[in-house]
Amino acid sequence: MSARPVRLGPRSVAALVLVGAIGVVAFGWPLLADAEVARAHASHAQDAPWLLALLLPLLIGVVVATLSDGGVDAKAVAMLGVLAAVGAALRPLGAGTAGLEPMFFLMLLSGRVLGPGFGFVLGAVTIFASALLTGGVGPWMPFQMLSMGWFAMGAGLLPGAMEVPPARAKPRAWGRLRGRGELLMLAGYGAVAAFAYGTVMNLYGWVTLQGTASGIAFQPGDPLAENLARFAAYCLATSLGWDAGRAVLTVVLTLTIGSTVLKALRRATRRAAFEAQVTFEGIEKPH
Repeated sequence: MSARPVRLGPRSVAALVLVGAIGVVAFGWPLLADAEVARAHASHAQDAPWLLALLLPLLIGVVVATLSDGGVDAKAVAMLGVLAAVGAALRPLGAGTAGLEPMFFLMLLSGRVLGPGFGFVLGAVTIFASALLTGGVGPWMPFQMLSMGWFAMGAGLLPGAMEVPPARAKPRAWGRLRGRGELLMLAGYGAVAAFAYGTVMNLYGWVTLQGTASGIAFQPGDPLAENLARFAAYCLATSLGWDAGRAVLTVVLTLTIGSTVLKALRRATRRAAFEAQVTFEGIEKPH
């Protein structure tokens, strides 16, 4: 039996698209809002609790949609809990140390093996669990949940994850990327996505600098192009080193122990046999 990512059905895709659209609006609305509205609410202190209240049911909705599509069963939910617990335990190990966060490595490989839907839910739940564990609950938490969910989901969308060939195809010649090539692809994605995660989270923090005399601060009501130029300068000045540390650690871990972790995750997936049909065989009567 081969290891397969958790399948996404139409309901699962619709739920993920809905969550993604809400996340884009939550991050980006201050750039397009009226100056007075942006000054009053761009700190996210008011909208963050509402975003969290909306995000948690939507995460449950993604899981329920995947259940109804037949891509997740009780064993997959149990694996989700185990991996989220491990990720939550890894997160404090790199907190405050030049962006060295080993949790990103686990999210990267888990998303790769178990698919984009599973990866998104795992990333978001891991951030939620680690925030409760470390006392890191604040208005930034739902934005971190979305960002980490997108990070792990992207790993699940990378090509070459399938192990089940279509009819008449050679089992080991279609839809698979394994070995050194897969590790290099994951390392490259991990590096780019580590910077992307930092950039998206910068967008959350940057809008709180509104109205300051700094040339890189967010200016409510200014044209979008001007604010985006300030935002790029802000990222270069404040977080480039931190994001680089996160990217380098993710690449090093992927290239050194990634193969071992991938094999362990795929072995666990095969043993769990997601989507396997349960059949009961009758006892043959003696002739």
